[in-house]
Amino acid sequence: MSKAVFPGTFDPPTYGHLNLIERASLLFDNIDVLISVNPDKKTLFSEEERFSLLKELTKNFRNVTVHKWDGLVVDYCKKAGSKVLLRGIRNTVDFSYEFDLSLMNRSLDSEVETLFMPTEQKYFLIRSSSIKEVAKLGGDISLMVPPAVEKALKEKYRNKL
Repeated sequence: MSKAVFPGTFDPPTYGHLNLIERASLLFDNIDVLISVNPDKKTLFSEEERFSLLKELTKNFRNVTVHKWDGLVVDYCKKAGSKVLLRGIRNTVDFSYEFDLSLMNRSLDSEVETLFMPTEQKYFLIRSSSIKEVAKLGGDISLMVPPAVEKALKEKYRNKL
């Protein structure tokens, strides 16, 4: 059985994330979507909110499960029996950052390989930080996030104003 771990903050989950999950689900027997929980990182959505959103968004993928983790990703891989970390990249800036991170992870556990999957062109400009800014200012994010995420963002910003 081949298993890949797709870690991220997912604040919020986007169509770009879902596209990578869908494509990876065709390549691997199992995909663990891993919500990285870092108390030092300020997120708009709590870990429980991100977990609930991703569970809902991935419910139709028979081989995808969602998990939360507050430690090193390579430690999760060892615990879960995965030797593959999946990372999405949009451009050379992403690649540079992810490449450095892959070297760090490799130094922590030489059995874990990082695979880079380029985003599809239509998701090239989708960034969680930009989506939050557009949503906060009342802009249309319907082409960037699924309806459940759009609704959650609108509710979140309505409560913050």
